Amino acid sequence: MSNVGLILEEKAADIGNFLVGRLLPFRQKRHVGPFVFIDHMGPTKMKDYQNLDVGPHPHIGLSTLTYLFEGAIMHRDSLGTELEIQPGAVNWMTAGKGVVHSERTPEYLRTTEKTLHGLQIWVALPKELENMEPSFVHIEADKLPNWSDENADYRLIAGKFGEHTSGVPVYSPLYFIEIKAKNDFKVSLGKDLYGESALYVLEGSIKDGGETYGTKQLLVAKEATLCEFEITAGSTVYIFGGEELPEEHFIFWNFVSSSRETIETAKENWINHRFPKVPRDDDYVPIPQAQQKSKIKENEKQIDNE
Repeated sequence: MSNVGLILEEKAADIGNFLVGRLLPFRQKRHVGPFVFIDHMGPTKMKDYQNLDVGPHPHIGLSTLTYLFEGAIMHRDSLGTELEIQPGAVNWMTAGKGVVHSERTPEYLRTTEKTLHGLQIWVALPKELENMEPSFVHIEADKLPNWSDENADYRLIAGKFGEHTSGVPVYSPLYFIEIKAKNDFKVSLGKDLYGESALYVLEGSIKDGGETYGTKQLLVAKEATLCEFEITAGSTVYIFGGEELPEEHFIFWNFVSSSRETIETAKENWINHRFPKVPRDDDYVPIPQAQQKSKIKENEKQIDNE
């Protein structure tokens, strides 16, 4: 019997000068555990005159996780961080009461042909931590928990899974696991999973309940503890999830909060340039005109561009 409760197809979304595949949120599924937003970037081959340029923009009430498969991004934020992320490393920025950051192609790559491919993820903060001080943590690839068996290589990017704990400082029980299959085999991880769980196939395919699933599909499990599926050799999949936060969260543009009023305040603060600045990056990304006058209504969890 299949453990797949919901199949979500990756949806194209425009983030300025770059098209991505949106995995979360969808109307059918707003979150998986504390994960509220996932974009699959690329793979995009850029010419020598094309670059990623996401100018300074704000966040509140969440942690962002950037994980690259190919390419490089220069991260700058209002905390004074200026750091390049490479494939396999993790950038974990906790916005708390408010942070501003930009993401751009590093200077030395701007006049060369390059490829960019990775994941951008938002994790909602528990209500009691939404107003915490912002922070930034970078963890190199060789500092993440990695282990192997005869069938696959595994990496715990964030959270806790079985006896493994990532150095990424998460604020609620969660997991984000990478599996790279060396052989065709049956994956059985359910005993170490908890809360809500989903699987994303980056490369290759998996089989569950007689059905085959491939790339650009997000599979939401009916029950995390029943996670078992067949994977083909050469496939790469990501399993993520965790305990659902007890309070509902609202998303507006780049803001996440359990309070509509907090989001309205953040909107006004950004429009009126009251957020902290990013050193050495003076650009400003405005709230889209169509959204500036929108308000989150009663019983409405999210305003987005669906």
